[in-house]
Amino acid sequence: MALCSSIQLRISPDRIHYLKFILEGYDGLAILSTLNARQGIVEVRYPPEAEKDLAVLLTEINAEIIK
Repeated sequence: MALCSSIQLRISPDRIHYLKFILEGYDGLAILSTLNARQGIVEVRYPPEAEKDLAVLLTEINAEIIK
C-alpha cells in the first residue's frame, strides 16, 4: 500500500475550484481537499512519485491561483 504525501497551501479563495479542476485533469496526480474555504487553505495529497510533476504544475500556475 502506497502512502500519500501532502502539502497545505493558501490560495485565493475564489481560485479553489480552478485548482481542483486542473488537478482532476491530471488523472492520478493529486487530490485537493478544502480545509478553510474562506481563507483559501487547501491540502493537496499526492503519491510520492508525483512530487516533481506536481511541483512543476504548481509553479506554472502559481500566478493564476495566488491573486
